[in-house]
Amino acid sequence: MRVIDDITNFIFVSDEPEKSDIIFIPGGSWPELAEKAAALWKEGYAYYILPSGKYNLKVGCFPGAKSKKDTYPGEFDTEWDFLRHVLIKCGVDEAAILKENEASENGTYENAFKSRKVTDSMGLDIKKAIICCKPFHARRCLMTYQWAYPDTNYWYAPPI
Repeated sequence: MRVIDDITNFIFVSDEPEKSDIIFIPGGSWPELAEKAAALWKEGYAYYILPSGKYNLKVGCFPGAKSKKDTYPGEFDTEWDFLRHVLIKCGVDEAAILKENEASENGTYENAFKSRKVTDSMGLDIKKAIICCKPFHARRCLMTYQWAYPDTNYWYAPPI
């Protein structure tokens, strides 16, 4: 059973967040990701939130919310449009929401590196960041964003 524990401990991560420069949401169609980011934003953990994502090119469009469809109805062009909608509905100031709506083909890799282009273009020096993603996606996100932002410390905040 040790191998299962080792794999579980590697994949699933959870941290107590610290005040940071930004909150990243690496794409997705689960509103809980943006709800968690909004709660952290309201608590003052970071001023900026950067949702990232277009849609899966195999599907060819953004399919809509995977949960809470009654709370977040409507059609959205991209993951970013959807996540922005959730953030605003949860009370996040539009000025705090940065835009990256092109990442699609290479998933997490594009989310991280296209987000880096956004923050670099704004002259933001990201030293501390929080990542809001699904638990099974945490380790991959942390590793990929660390690759894109090698001088940044990360905290993972699950949407639970």
